[in-house]
Amino acid sequence: MTGRNPLERKGKTEPESLWSASAEERFAAPDLQGERSADLAIIGGGYTGLSAALAAAEQGAEVVLLEAERVGHGGSGRNVGLVNAGLWLPPDAVAARLGEGPGEALNATLAAAPTRVFDLIAQHAIACEPQRAGTLHLAHAPGGLKDLRRRAEQAQARGAPVTLLDGDETARRTGSEQFHGALHDPRAGTIQPLSYARGLARAAAGAGARIFEQSAVVAAEHHGGQWTLRTDGGKLRARRLLLATNAYHRPAEGTRVPDLPVVQFFQIATAPLGDNMAGDILPGGEGCWDTGTVMTSLRRDAAGRVILGGMGAGGQTHEGWARRKLAHLLPRLADAPLEHVWSGRIAMTGDHLPRILRLGPGALAVFGYSGRGIAPGTVFGEAAARALLAGDEAGLPVPCVDSHAEALAALRTLGFEMAARMVHLVSARL
Repeated sequence: MTGRNPLERKGKTEPESLWSASAEERFAAPDLQGERSADLAIIGGGYTGLSAALAAAEQGAEVVLLEAERVGHGGSGRNVGLVNAGLWLPPDAVAARLGEGPGEALNATLAAAPTRVFDLIAQHAIACEPQRAGTLHLAHAPGGLKDLRRRAEQAQARGAPVTLLDGDETARRTGSEQFHGALHDPRAGTIQPLSYARGLARAAAGAGARIFEQSAVVAAEHHGGQWTLRTDGGKLRARRLLLATNAYHRPAEGTRVPDLPVVQFFQIATAPLGDNMAGDILPGGEGCWDTGTVMTSLRRDAAGRVILGGMGAGGQTHEGWARRKLAHLLPRLADAPLEHVWSGRIAMTGDHLPRILRLGPGALAVFGYSGRGIAPGTVFGEAAARALLAGDEAGLPVPCVDSHAEALAALRTLGFEMAARMVHLVSARL
């Protein structure tokens, strides 16, 4: 997280994404100039930082959030938009890795997290195309269906209302006959992810939080019981600090956080499609991803676009695969016009569990959602704000750690990309 992503290309201009082109929510803030003070300083304008800013401001705290680019510039404005319940890991694995008490507490927190997201959307009238029709975890092969059966049993044992669907029902719900079954989770749903981030920013600013964009932190130090953050244009002093930059962290003196492996994920979106062409594609409005090791996602947006995503940094190999994959899953879309192609980064811990790291006195860093950022980021941000303001870590979703290390992070980042390229090249003829 501290160095340049080894897959970034110098001089590359990020293409406009579907989310930036279609977002109904608007938000803009000035850059930091001069000196400011706050009870809580937040670095990072994604879901974690924005939900923390909103929660802290609603408690009456003085909050200042610094974003190096624009709100939602990172993963919060580039992801698939699936509001999932739980993590990449099945619940038994979460309990095994954290211990039964902390593990089941995290399972319960994340099971309820989608409700928190949709409650915030309703409370603050966030225009982000909320659709709580659930998600479909799709079995791409017979072995994937076995995995989904185990996941269903573990979730049902904890009272989750999930349902395992057979191939015929999955075909009816997706419009594709290429899957062997699916796990439906009605607790989950879909949103326009950038609009959700901007809506959180609007709500936080309305509650009194001060947000500054284009304000990259270049140095941070703790002295005399407070943190001092410096940008090119200003200085911020605060008693408490939350670092919420995740896969888009920029190196800054005094904010050393672990290097994490990064998974690139890209998406393509068709033009809006009418019911004659696509009316039977996800007619219930679910969002989907499959059980493949090199994962594929599928969903629609409110305008009727079909959006397919896959692991990889984008470019000709991945985009060619995506076009073929879309035609394989949904043959009638073989010649559908494409409007947008974009990509983003996922910070992936080795055990797929998020971390809360103590940075120093009164300072925490949150990172490593491993592709599950919307609902976990929202509740982790709120919990981190409460913990920092109260000086009490007891209510955090996972125990804090004093250090964290990921071996060979840059090499693993390149390994993820090479694996995705190999799969997409091998599957040139689906």
